[in-house]
Amino acid sequence: MTQTFRTVISIALGLLVTVSFNTQAQTPPRYLTLSPPDGFPVIPVLEGWVRNDDGSRTLIFGYINRNNVDVDVPVGENNYIEPAEFNGMQPEHFQSGRGPQVFSVVLPPDRADEDVWWYIRSGESMELLKVPGRARDGAYELDFERPRPQGALRPTVGVGEDGEQAGGNMAVIANYPRTVRVGERVELAVNATDPSERDPTDPRFQEPLDLGVHWAKHQGPGDVTFSLHPDSPAPENPYNERDPRYARWEVDPKEGVIEAGDGVAKVWASFSAPGEYLIRTLVENWTAPDSSQGDQCCSTNVFQRVTVR
Repeated sequence: MTQTFRTVISIALGLLVTVSFNTQAQTPPRYLTLSPPDGFPVIPVLEGWVRNDDGSRTLIFGYINRNNVDVDVPVGENNYIEPAEFNGMQPEHFQSGRGPQVFSVVLPPDRADEDVWWYIRSGESMELLKVPGRARDGAYELDFERPRPQGALRPTVGVGEDGEQAGGNMAVIANYPRTVRVGERVELAVNATDPSERDPTDPRFQEPLDLGVHWAKHQGPGDVTFSLHPDSPAPENPYNERDPRYARWEVDPKEGVIEAGDGVAKVWASFSAPGEYLIRTLVENWTAPDSSQGDQCCSTNVFQRVTVR
């Protein structure tokens, strides 16, 4: 190798090292940080669709709220559904975390292949997010009518202590029997039954399973405060006493149980502002081995409209 060639290579390597060094020197440092508690957008989700006997299709929607706090997005220009005729029953209040199977849209038989879009604009970026409700992909088809492998079925639920029960994503929509006052504490109740067909010889099912009950504000102009009702048992601490989480666990009044899968659940609710509210109650048997939120089985929603003056 000639001296000239060696010199050229040395200069080239020197430039390469210099460029690499300068590039690294100009790159700003990166720090590992925890996610902020809020500011994220709410993400609309298509849970799946159901083929009904009459040829119609039911599109089932949920959401993901990545914030550590609840988010409110009123129905309107930042929270709407197209076609507009299906607009109006989507949630306005989004609890922190995952909101499964919160409402549905039914497409008539002659429009079963039509797309239904849910749009939400929220978070610091106010980016418009959308999800299509579409009943053409078999991978998203759900079957809530047949028992799961160990016999789980969705609960049947009624409004009030003795209201007629039904099963489904929007099984019952009822009016609260009277107008209530701002700040007044009122009793809300649902009755439910678990119709699951389980093997009584299976040791997992020697005792009936409890139903989980979840109360939530679905729509409304103000805050809804839930508190424990003395007639309803509170969920037990799920952690072992030696688990550090045992001491930190607190009873959430929005979460209840119906023991042995048959009975009534109650909660107190009060409203901070006048207007029309919609309270959603989701009842599920997710303690069963063949039923879970992730498997899209087995739960039922009922709604109560409350007028506050």
